Amino acid sequence: MKRHILSLAIIAFVGALKAQQETQHSMYFFNPVLVNPAYAGSQEALSVTGTVRDQWTNLKGAPKTQVLSVHSPLKIENIGVGLTVLNDQLGVTKNTGVYADLSYSVRLNKNNSRLAFGAKLGMDFFRQDFTNLRINDNTDELYQEGFKYRKNLFNAGAGIYYYGKRHYLGIATPRLLKNKLDLAYDQKALQENHYYFFGGIVVKLNPAINMRPSFMVKYVNNAPLSIEGNLSFLFYEKWWLGAMYRHKAAAGLNVMYNVTQNLRIGYAYDYQLTSLQKFSVGSHEIMIGYDLRSKSKGFKSPRYF
Repeated sequence: MKRHILSLAIIAFVGALKAQQETQHSMYFFNPVLVNPAYAGSQEALSVTGTVRDQWTNLKGAPKTQVLSVHSPLKIENIGVGLTVLNDQLGVTKNTGVYADLSYSVRLNKNNSRLAFGAKLGMDFFRQDFTNLRINDNTDELYQEGFKYRKNLFNAGAGIYYYGKRHYLGIATPRLLKNKLDLAYDQKALQENHYYFFGGIVVKLNPAINMRPSFMVKYVNNAPLSIEGNLSFLFYEKWWLGAMYRHKAAAGLNVMYNVTQNLRIGYAYDYQLTSLQKFSVGSHEIMIGYDLRSKSKGFKSPRYF
């Protein structure tokens, strides 16, 4: 019986691997390079951003994600580069991704609206380890064998990003290759393609308040279409306060404080609208960002996205 239960657990993990595999982020609009390499270098500064997300808090084995991204324009006009390191853990499954980003942008008009094209290349270091599970039956075959699975996977992604001072629109897929994974009990899985379409606009309501509606649509095979909307307000160029709704999945709040012109700290909370709310108090996300800009470039104040 215990063997069958463990088999069902593995099949559940495989189902997750075939569906939503990319990490979830509630403050994606402050760092779109997480999914779109065309964003690299768009801020005309060396931008460093760290994100920590604890999803479905209090639920054992729930996803935990840490991300560090760095990107910057080059002295060569219209070229941007970046590097993203991501660590994501779900139960016995852990994936560490290291990806380099490259973008090329074209100026479209005198207002400096630009169209950027991006590509990312990197590796996923996929690990699955059942040896740390709490086992009641030490004679279980899988426990005795100490099942461990390791595979290093090369992948590539691409994106397009259109933006100006107060608007942005992008489409991207972070991973194009459908790499195969071999799991316990001869289960098979694929890295599925995820497609993101997102955008936003900043509207000045009065000298003290700006409003930014934004959206994110995510599609992946064998999973429901994910549609998310966010409405945030910037007060006195210092405080961002916003609310989020993810269709039939979650609702939440987010806040970002511009400590200085180049340093910002943010927090987001998601409340589950699914049956998971019985087992979790919600999801928490913290973001810290720093922009290092040359004196000749000066500072954009404030940074809208």
